[in-house]
Amino acid sequence: MDTIVLKYDARNPIAKKTLDFILSLGVFERTKYSTPFAESDDDIEKGRVYSAKNSDDLIKKCLR
Repeated sequence: MDTIVLKYDARNPIAKKTLDFILSLGVFERTKYSTPFAESDDDIEKGRVYSAKNSDDLIKKCLR
C-alpha cells in the first residue's frame, strides 16, 4: 500500500466535497494522527525508517 499526502485548503468547499467524494468510494482510507509524533511512531513500526552505519552508507542509500 502506498501513502499519498494531500494538501488542500480546508475552507474551500469544492476541495472538501472532492475529498469527501473520493473517500466515499471506499477504495481509500483516511489516517488521522493525534500528534505528529504518532505519525513518526507509525513509520517506525512499519519499518519505513533507515538507520545508516556511517555517512558513506547514508550516501549510498540516497543514491539508489
